[in-house]
Amino acid sequence: MTDGRAVPSVLRGTALVVASVGAVGSVALTIRAGERTPRFLLVLFIGWVLAPFVVLLWANAASMRWSVATGVTLFLVTLVVAVVSLAVYGELVDVRPPGGANAVPYVVVPPASMILVAIMVPIGEITARRRRRRRAGA
Repeated sequence: MTDGRAVPSVLRGTALVVASVGAVGSVALTIRAGERTPRFLLVLFIGWVLAPFVVLLWANAASMRWSVATGVTLFLVTLVVAVVSLAVYGELVDVRPPGGANAVPYVVVPPASMILVAIMVPIGEITARRRRRRRAGA
């Protein structure tokens, strides 16, 4: 999966910080929004909201062996997920349908984030492989 070049440690480190800040901020905003939510349900929502960040942290830890292009893609996806999550949970971006429940963002954002990761990271790797083949054939 690697082309002999590892993902730069600075990029990996920055992605870990961004994912951590996104996770902590998302949990804080979830707790704030769930002040009147039953505690058991709030704990479930916190786990749900953390799930994409756990996936991103795991992927960033595993990215040591990945190509630079895949690592950069993962970094960009991590940045997008963190920023969009904080914007949605902080109510800077309203994703609720008219008359929808307040829980809609907390239900929709985590799976959408994981789908984004599942689509974009392989695309980064496919792109890196195509570039390597073109260079090898040129």
